[in-house]
Amino acid sequence: MADDLDIEAMLERFRERAESVKRRNLPPVGGDERALFIQQARDDYQDFAIVGDAVGSMEDGVLTLRVDLRASDG
Repeated sequence: MADDLDIEAMLERFRERAESVKRRNLPPVGGDERALFIQQARDDYQDFAIVGDAVGSMEDGVLTLRVDLRASDG
């Protein structure tokens, strides 16, 4: 499994998922359900974007994703 893993392709899929969340249509729901849907979309986007921004490496069969969460300058 580890030998077959294309880390960059995996990270690209997460970037694509983050973008698809942005394009996700809001279903015809209202009230509490609408608020829950919107919050879930925010959480999904954040999670996918964080992983998509990672730098991945494989060492001795261990996948490491390094994510810099420090504020950027600009």
